[in-house]
Amino acid sequence: MKDMELGVLSDMPDIQKKACWKLLKQQVLHHDKLVSSYKDMVATVVNMVNISTSLRCFLKGGTSSPLIQFSNSSEDINDNGDGGGIPVFTFWSISSFEKSASELVQMFKLELYLKRLLVIEFLSLRSNEDPIIKRLCWSDEIYEGEFDNLSRCDLDCNEASESAPQKLYAHISNAPVESNCQPDSDILQVYLTAWLTDVNIDKNRVGDIFSEVGEEMHVNFVS
Repeated sequence: MKDMELGVLSDMPDIQKKACWKLLKQQVLHHDKLVSSYKDMVATVVNMVNISTSLRCFLKGGTSSPLIQFSNSSEDINDNGDGGGIPVFTFWSISSFEKSASELVQMFKLELYLKRLLVIEFLSLRSNEDPIIKRLCWSDEIYEGEFDNLSRCDLDCNEASESAPQKLYAHISNAPVESNCQPDSDILQVYLTAWLTDVNIDKNRVGDIFSEVGEEMHVNFVS
C-alpha cells in the first residue's frame, strides 16, 4: 500500500491505514479457509490409507459354530484374509484389489506432499506492511495434530529430508523464492495452477481403475 498511487483517494483521511486493515482481515479469512481445505485433504488421504489396508476379511473363532464370524485381524497364520475362500468376485483376487488401491493411494499421497509445500508458501506470504507474519518451514506443523495424521499416511515431516521440498520446488518453478519476501505474480500464478491441477494424479488411470473395479463388483462408480 505504501508504494501505491492512490490519486484523488489520497486526500481521504487514513485511507492507507483503513485499506491495510481491510486487506489484513481478508488475509486472515483466506488463511483459515486454506488451512481448513488442506486439513480436509489430509483427512481424506488418511481415510484412503485406512480403507486400502483393511480389504481383507479373516475368519473369527472356531468352525464348529453354525454362524460364521469375520474380523479385520487374523487369528490364524494360515488365513490369508479371503473370507475362507468364499467366492465374492469373479476374476479379481483380494491382492488385485489391494494393488489397485495402493496405486490410487500413492497418487494422492504424492499430491498431498506437493499441496503441503504450496500451503507453506501461501501461509508465508507477506509484504512490507505485514512484518509479523512468520515464514513457515517444512518441519513446522500447519495445524494441531497434523503430524499425527501425516504419520498415518507414512508421511513424516519431522524426519523428512530437507532435499525433498527442494525437489518439489523444481517441479513448481525454476526461480527460487527468497526467504521472507513475496514472490512475483508469475510465480504465484504457477503456485495456484499447481494447486488446482492435481499434477501427481493421473486422472485417466484413476478412471481406468474405477472402471475395472466397478465391472468386477458390478458397481458403477461416478467420478
